[in-house]
Amino acid sequence: MIPGPSVNSPRSHLPAVVIPAYNAAAELERCLHTVLATVPEDAEILVIDDASREPGVGQLLRRWRRLVNPQWRFLVNDRNRGFVETANRGMQLTDGDVVLLNSDTEVTPGWLEGLARCLAADAAIATATPWTNNGEIASIPEFCKANPLPPDRDAVAQAISRAGSPGYPELPTAVGFCMAIARRAIDRIGLFDEALFGRGYGEENDFSMRAREAGLRNVLCDDVYVAHIGGRSFGPLGLEPDAGSMERLLSRHPDYLERVQAFIAEDPLAVRRREILDALDRAGVRLG
Repeated sequence: MIPGPSVNSPRSHLPAVVIPAYNAAAELERCLHTVLATVPEDAEILVIDDASREPGVGQLLRRWRRLVNPQWRFLVNDRNRGFVETANRGMQLTDGDVVLLNSDTEVTPGWLEGLARCLAADAAIATATPWTNNGEIASIPEFCKANPLPPDRDAVAQAISRAGSPGYPELPTAVGFCMAIARRAIDRIGLFDEALFGRGYGEENDFSMRAREAGLRNVLCDDVYVAHIGGRSFGPLGLEPDAGSMERLLSRHPDYLERVQAFIAEDPLAVRRREILDALDRAGVRLG
């Protein structure tokens, strides 16, 4: 059995980590290794295979089931259900706060504790999204760009964690690659909408807008960094923007695009991003 790192952090204060997976075995294994290396041994980890077609995924998860401690659970959907239903299953099978983590991400030291601090900082916070290389409005160094993976992800995360006190600035929407969700938000507004968003795309935006309408906040966890490859796992299923996805989202939230476009035009994260880039430069850490 492979133990996790020894960290004196009470489990009750940490979100459960839910990792929906579909195909992309190599990326999934890398993600699991980084999770194992960075979370406390008693952290709750739930991996749900959405009936992957690649046989390597099942083999991988059977091997990991034998290696890790019982706080890790591995489930397989009886059929391919899509991201939305798989994510909802994970949220229903865990207690407390939760982080939905894409299987094509690489997490960094302190990431889970940082997200936990963010959710606990304000009872009005519904969702928290960390910085990343490839995460639209949460991207760094280039805003709204798919930046390359940095050569040393941990060094980037360390420099960001030390680049001033976090302010948890407001976002118009969470970004789904790594989405921390407070259980109080789930209790108030429910899960992702399977009926409207089907197999996936737009569900986290809808959730974020519903949270805002309920008086809750979506924020950037601006002292945490999680790398994101992008376009793997559920990507081959076509879970990307299309006219139908946006129409469904706008049918419920007509002001969604206006809010996001105004945020992009104003770029309120520019000052914080500059502060972090200066800190990275002083530390001699390269982003690409």
